[in-house]
Amino acid sequence: MTVSDTSSQLNGNEGDNWETEFDAIVADGLRVEPRDRMPDGYRRTLIRQIAQHAHSEIIGMQPEGNWLTRAPSLRRKAILMAKVQDEAGHGLYLYSAAETLGADRADLTTKLIEGKQKYSSIFNYPTLTYADVGVIGWLVDGAAICNQVPLCRSSYGPYARSMIRVCKEESFHQRQGYELLTTMMSGTDAQRAMVQDSVDRWWWPALMMFGPPDADSPNTEQSMAWGIKRHTNDELRQRFVDMSVPQAAVLGVTFPDPELRWNEERGAYDFGTPDWDEFMDVVRGHGPCNDERIAIRKRAHDSGAWVREAAMAYAAKAHPTEGQL
Repeated sequence: MTVSDTSSQLNGNEGDNWETEFDAIVADGLRVEPRDRMPDGYRRTLIRQIAQHAHSEIIGMQPEGNWLTRAPSLRRKAILMAKVQDEAGHGLYLYSAAETLGADRADLTTKLIEGKQKYSSIFNYPTLTYADVGVIGWLVDGAAICNQVPLCRSSYGPYARSMIRVCKEESFHQRQGYELLTTMMSGTDAQRAMVQDSVDRWWWPALMMFGPPDADSPNTEQSMAWGIKRHTNDELRQRFVDMSVPQAAVLGVTFPDPELRWNEERGAYDFGTPDWDEFMDVVRGHGPCNDERIAIRKRAHDSGAWVREAAMAYAAKAHPTEGQL
């Protein structure tokens, strides 16, 4: 059975069996497309996850954007500007994917500003030094890659396809961050100390990016059953730790975890437990930068209202009959 064959069945007169057909698509590892019938819970879960992802890309422009005017060279400014622009593009891809599910982009933005939808907890921490730009590229984008590469195989077609380009660009961002850190680590004692301080501050929040432990995650089991997610939070967190420790050794930094050690029996690293109380505080809006991030996003949204209005007016003039279709 192909996706197109299934799609035609779901949208034809044989609608009585659409749930069975939907289950078959998921079970066979095929793609659900926008015109396919789908359970309401599946649609709601996708909108929540894709919206959170899109919001994270847009809010995530802020911590590094804070250093655009203070990067130490024209080359570093150009690199950082390109990265921030990429993140804006990622947000646009993802909002477009959410729209294929019937979500309204303006409504999603309003829900974000009003605190009714979330974004990644990691972006509620401040970028105190320029080394944070490199560590975000290495650790934060590295964690994002671990999260997002499996999403290229998500059961929802528009989401999966959007993630292919996002992951390619995030991989480049991770390399950029690591290259910046290798440069700083070959510099002065003060630069090396700056990098280590940044790693100390970002390591635990990076581990929290994968979400709460599997036992406390309310959405993981159903999302995996639907093929939206392919791995649990804890599986992805373990993969990230195992990937990061050898890189840290090459870089010449250490992670602030006394429990971090190789477990020969498991063939993986053991590591300590993140502060989940801190994580929940941040998720509930009480992190170091929660209020600041939303205030900046609201200010940008409000100041751009005239652009949106002008674009809508132009579209109405250019295509006057579209609203009548």
